[in-house]
Amino acid sequence: MIGLRRFSASLGGRFVLHDVSFSAGAGEFLAICGPNGAGKTTFLRALAGLVPGTQKPDPRRVAYVEQGARSAWGLTIAEVAALGRLPHGDAREAAVARALDVCGVAHLATRRIDQVSGGQARRAMLARALATEPDILLLDEPVADLDPFAAHEILARLAVFAEQGGLVVAVLHAVDLAATYATRMLVLAEGRIMADDTPLAALPIAAKCFGLELGQDPMPRLLARRPADTPIS
Repeated sequence: MIGLRRFSASLGGRFVLHDVSFSAGAGEFLAICGPNGAGKTTFLRALAGLVPGTQKPDPRRVAYVEQGARSAWGLTIAEVAALGRLPHGDAREAAVARALDVCGVAHLATRRIDQVSGGQARRAMLARALATEPDILLLDEPVADLDPFAAHEILARLAVFAEQGGLVVAVLHAVDLAATYATRMLVLAEGRIMADDTPLAALPIAAKCFGLELGQDPMPRLLARRPADTPIS
């Protein structure tokens, strides 16, 4: 279980979250959606204990991947993933290997992270979080920089993680992907929770917050793959 109770936060003297209350538990895949500047990243950072007034969770149970996370050192992708074992104080090669495989970067294990594409580096940082074998994943834009196939693949794996009793809380700008994979959608606007419901029920409010219409789109589109059934922990 993770959550906030009547929490407010300000940055530079400006409120970015207003009296927010929320909780989520095992088995949920929660997508946090909303316009730019809505407070989504601050909301996730608060859950990770990185905002004043919040408590940092046990890093063995909760793994956080920030937006645009990259390694500042020329480590190999395998070494980056292995950093996920630091909270446990062990190397646990099986956990690292499984995380690399789930994120589709096992074949890049010996490549330096500063010599691969942005999308591949993004997968490596996610592998670091999965190698921790946490109960809860806090992810800020986990599929940014990924091509459509990879985005569906990663989100399908995260959906399986939730189905198997984990908890995923992810900021997602791609509302269509959120509606496809998440079990719950929280819509933020101007630092306030405007909707907290199933994706289908939350979509009308999300559309309003984005200034868009909600309707049926007859245009051809790339379809989601069947959810992967390989466990990720």
